[in-house]
Amino acid sequence: MSNTGQLWTIDELGSQVALALATGYDGAPNGRVRGIPDLRTIRYYTTLGLLDRPAQMRGRTALYAHRHLLQLVAVKRLQARGLALAEIQEKLLGQTDRKLASIAQLPEPTTPTPEAGPEPNGERADFWKTAPAEPPRGSDSLEIAAPAKPHVPLQGVPLADNVTLLLSTLRPLETDDLEALRAVAAPLLKLLHARRLLGPRPEGDPS
Repeated sequence: MSNTGQLWTIDELGSQVALALATGYDGAPNGRVRGIPDLRTIRYYTTLGLLDRPAQMRGRTALYAHRHLLQLVAVKRLQARGLALAEIQEKLLGQTDRKLASIAQLPEPTTPTPEAGPEPNGERADFWKTAPAEPPRGSDSLEIAAPAKPHVPLQGVPLADNVTLLLSTLRPLETDDLEALRAVAAPLLKLLHARRLLGPRPEGDPS
């Protein structure tokens, strides 16, 4: 049910006791004893010697160990048999963990059932460490190939001292291409100058 090396706060210890008594426990026969010990009861059992002092202190927080769980559940099991606290004190005083465990009868830890069966070699593979297998090539497989993109070189066309037009074209630019591009680019250069996105307009530039 629990890790014997684990430590709990007093609230967590109470929760562990509740889990241990969730099945097979009907409470004390007189009905006057609290079924699940609350924080006040746990502290009271400590003053009576039914519960050991905390295993550790983390600052001002007390931490309890597996033996404390055995002691508390054993007390509740014996109360369910009708024993008074004085009788339980005599019975549990100085008992070993093995004896306490036989009285407490903690439920066995449950092993979670894996969602998928084991691998053929007995070990479950870490799926994130294994590359997915390629789909079989055949009539039933769907293959989507990305279209090949030809390599198209970039060619620069100087339009002004600090303006260059980049073209991605397979055909080399000829002289008339350059002249035509510069002619239609005149309004663009004028706009760039007007918005002060370029340097001062060269003297004699009609644009």
